[in-house]
Amino acid sequence: MGKPTGFMEINRQVSLELPPEERTKNFNEFHIPLHPDEQQAQGARCMDCGVPFCQSGMLIGGMFSGCPLNNLIPEWNDLVYRGQWDLAVKRLIATNRYPEFTSRVCPALCEAACTCGMTTGSPVTVKENERAVVEYGYENGVLHAVPPPSRTGKRVAVVGTGPSGLSVADLLNKRGHKVTMYERSDRVGGLLMYGIPNMKLEKWVIDRRVNILKEEGIDFVTSTDVGRDISAEELRQQYDAVVLCCGAKQPRDIGAPGRDAEGIHFAVDYLSSVTKSLLDSDFADGKAITAEGKKVLVIGGGDTGNDCVGTSIRQGCVSVTQLEMMPCPPTCRAPGNDWPEWPRVLKTDYGQQEAIAKFGADPRLYKTTVKEFYKNETGHVCGALIARLESQAVDGRRMMVPTGEEFAIECDLVLIAAGFTGCEGYVAEAFGVDMTPRGTVADTKYATSQPGVFACGDMRRGQSLVVWALREGRDTAAVVDEYLMGYTNL
Repeated sequence: MGKPTGFMEINRQVSLELPPEERTKNFNEFHIPLHPDEQQAQGARCMDCGVPFCQSGMLIGGMFSGCPLNNLIPEWNDLVYRGQWDLAVKRLIATNRYPEFTSRVCPALCEAACTCGMTTGSPVTVKENERAVVEYGYENGVLHAVPPPSRTGKRVAVVGTGPSGLSVADLLNKRGHKVTMYERSDRVGGLLMYGIPNMKLEKWVIDRRVNILKEEGIDFVTSTDVGRDISAEELRQQYDAVVLCCGAKQPRDIGAPGRDAEGIHFAVDYLSSVTKSLLDSDFADGKAITAEGKKVLVIGGGDTGNDCVGTSIRQGCVSVTQLEMMPCPPTCRAPGNDWPEWPRVLKTDYGQQEAIAKFGADPRLYKTTVKEFYKNETGHVCGALIARLESQAVDGRRMMVPTGEEFAIECDLVLIAAGFTGCEGYVAEAFGVDMTPRGTVADTKYATSQPGVFACGDMRRGQSLVVWALREGRDTAAVVDEYLMGYTNL
């Protein structure tokens, strides 16, 4: 696979990024891809390593390592190296139906498990190779609509058009079942459309794929909230199977005094409002929650918190502070976190990079949480009392507990990015499916407690990655197909 000595002769090279000062002037994607010749050279770095952990998708050390989709990475890297781009496209979509999404938003579990990164820290550029392959496929007509040659006569409703919904719908449609997708928002895409900022995933990328799905026979019903606008019973009467793919959109709240102050928003609501206003009117409608001229406090140090940082900078905030409960990770793998485990190391993402460039300091305050929100005379948030935390053993396990040290900061916009506690319950209640104590739909191999009703994606497994949603959709499609036909070839 690849050039046997490529990993020794060719240095890792990634796409260029526009400098923070330039890219924060708009909400466009800011990576400049390599020239195809340069990308082919990167494919040559993928060696025939014998044990390709990059495609394993295994649970190692309590975290998954390698691609959950089991992408045939060494195979299409070799095809990239040899310039056989058409074949590379076909090998890529054999396991990943939506590489245009994963190549933009996936944290690249494959690269973390790459053998080339074991000692050198320079894994193969799998994610960017994947993007080059899929974009070649679109530009050269390799990826296009291929309607199923025949229909089975079975009808399936998919509730939710996020990544898991799109994944299960695509495969069931290709099997020949007639699929209708229901979306409560005005645009198709779910998390991809309104949960991920435009600079990470421009929305024409979603529309391009959705147009192909429409040509292949999938119907989309938008601005329709299942369980409210249309009943569960109606869907069960009209369709032979229903797949619930509604995500895990119930945000975790902060129960601190002063939480009822104006100007405190969940991150998902903030990011959604910004994207919708951008798409609807390029912000002319004034409907986006705005950070312009404000001192922003982001609660949560994960990817969503980083998206809030990057978005607020683009809107023109005057400062941004990001709270992270956990200690600052090490800059390199600590003992006990050996390859090919996921590296628990410090990551400075695009939003933090932009904050450093604009304000001269990393916005993250580690081992901190909000103890109280302060209001002004009009009831608007004007500050927060921050508590320092430390790790202590409590009832036999390590927990972050207050040290007693506290300090106040000024803020007039607070964005809560503390994760999600499960799915919004009304859809599950409408279908009468059982729930787990952690707020997800209970299932047995994707089948819920109600016959003919299935669940997949974050609604079933809890908050997770886009790549896992795509895997869930693929696995669920096979289960639904077997339910409908008595066997499956998916």
